[in-house]
Amino acid sequence: MSLRFVAVPAGKSLIACLVAGLCLSATVQAAAAKAKNPPVKAVQASKLNLGDILKDSKATDWRPLDPENTLYLNLEKGRVVIELAPNFAPHHAQNIKTLVREGYFDGLAIVRSQENYVAQWADPDEKREVKTAKRKLNGEFTVKYPANLPFTRLPDVDGYAPQVGHANGFPAGRDPKAGTAWLAHCYASVGVARGTDANSGDGTSLYVVTGQAPRQLDRNITVVGRVVQGMELLTTLPRGTGPLGFYEKAEERTPIKSVKIAADVPESERSKLEIIRTDTAAFKSIIEAQRNRGGDWYKVPAGHIDLCNVPLPVRPQK
Repeated sequence: MSLRFVAVPAGKSLIACLVAGLCLSATVQAAAAKAKNPPVKAVQASKLNLGDILKDSKATDWRPLDPENTLYLNLEKGRVVIELAPNFAPHHAQNIKTLVREGYFDGLAIVRSQENYVAQWADPDEKREVKTAKRKLNGEFTVKYPANLPFTRLPDVDGYAPQVGHANGFPAGRDPKAGTAWLAHCYASVGVARGTDANSGDGTSLYVVTGQAPRQLDRNITVVGRVVQGMELLTTLPRGTGPLGFYEKAEERTPIKSVKIAADVPESERSKLEIIRTDTAAFKSIIEAQRNRGGDWYKVPAGHIDLCNVPLPVRPQK
């Protein structure tokens, strides 16, 4: 004979419940309620702040951009600096560099600016010739995680990946059981546009996330890098009035003067930047300072931080 236990229904007497043999003790009821609604843990505000951490950081806490894996998207109003991520998208990164060295992007345009989503550039007429670059690549949505690539894991729960953190300066997700990892669609991430076919992206059309992180795109599109300087040139573009934010008239598009690889630009003309290393104690301090913000203004520390809200500081190279 199995026993069933239920709480006393509203309006029913304790005696009736006892007769039915279906009562929970007050102690059991309280335990059940506590399990269902656990008490909120108090969060201790951090005594650290981002400014002080950066001020006190050491030279070894920073790394320079690799000129061979840095792109300059040159617009009329300035330069957008993009760092490629060959550890996560080796074939696409190489193909994009081949396209750049062919001069494929020079004279093309930003063809789309969708509110709270992306800005995209491509050949609006789809007539530009591709010389030596590949026109078809398999999607690099995930990679086998390199054993020699440090991964600074966030302890915070994430709804899009079993684990999240940072690898060599890029926000990433990771599945330890499958041994795979991928770059996340955070603000400033650069992705390879594609059609319905998973293998239809070749790097001739690229986009940058300019709004709230569309993490549902993770593992569905190849993320090839991120913008490290010049996002304001993309987020302030006029919004396209066509479907998905595409510009409906040629005069609405923003022309691209050129796209260059930093290694091919005279050293005196390069944007000399360095980025915080994400495998350092200084970066871990940044995470904790942002997770539990203190000071006079914050009254309730969050005790949590989203992957895409972790700052990745960039500064002029010293």
